[in-house]
This record gives sequence, structure tokens and C-alpha cells, in this order.
Amino acid sequence: GPVDGERDALLKLKGHLEADRTVFQSGLNAGEAGALLIHNFFTDRPVIVATAAELADPEALFLRAFRESGGISFLTVGGKENRAWAIRAGATAWDAARAIHTDIQKGFIRAEVIGFGDFMGAGGETEAKRAGKQRVETKGYVMCDYDVVNFRFHK
Repeated sequence: GPVDGERDALLKLKGHLEADRTVFQSGLNAGEAGALLIHNFFTDRPVIVATAAELADPEALFLRAFRESGGISFLTVGGKENRAWAIRAGATAWDAARAIHTDIQKGFIRAEVIGFGDFMGAGGETEAKRAGKQRVETKGYVMCDYDVVNFRFHK
């Protein structure tokens, strides 16, 4: 039952805490983390300690904090605006669609994806498409950092 899930998660967490890891660093799966939400552990958040070099370069500190807290980005290009969108690592294409607009998520048909390496290697979106580097992905596709994505959706 739910009490067993909480107990099991707490026992798993105990070992991580005894090894001087935070709750955030413990690698609990979504079910375990959910069972422990009621406790609102303070260390269930990323803790970032800035180096002297990063204090002189706030952008570097921001980027490290973003990465260490589980952030990745995907890109949309074309039309009037090229943009990076922040999502959590492990997010699916369906989750990423919501980052842009709930209507895109609700009407999701597919995600047309070009990996960032293929995008840069080909010299842009048009060239990558011509080289056959664009893939069609479904809702369950797990997004990669800097994927270039065009969402197709019902309006």
C-alpha cells in the first residue's frame, strides 16, 4: 500500500543520506519521490556552491545550476523566432510540447526532430532535412539536450 511505498522509499533514502548525499542526489524514481513529497525535505532541491571563477562569470554559474538541477533545452527554429525552451531532463516530446503551449500538447500529432549534432553538422535546418537527418517521433520520445523540434498538432 501507500504506507509501504513510503517506508521503502525512506529506507532507500536512508542509505543515501548516510553516504552524505542530499535527497536531490539520491536518484529516487518518480514513485519513490512522490511517496516522500509529504515530508518536504529541504535537500530535495539542488544545492549549488559557486566557485570564485563563477562569481566573476554569473552566466557560467547560471548554466551550471540549470544543468545540475536537471535542466535541458530544446530548440524551435524557423518563422519569426528561433528560441530555446527549458524542460527537465527525461521529459518526453509530449511534455516538451506543453512548454510551448498547452494547445500544442493537447493537439499533439508528432514531433519532427533533428539532433543538435546533425543540425550543426549539416549547417542548419533545411540542410539537415535534405540530408535525411529529421526524424518523426511520437509523444513518448525522450527529448535530448538541444534537440531541434517542430511540433505538428491539431488546432
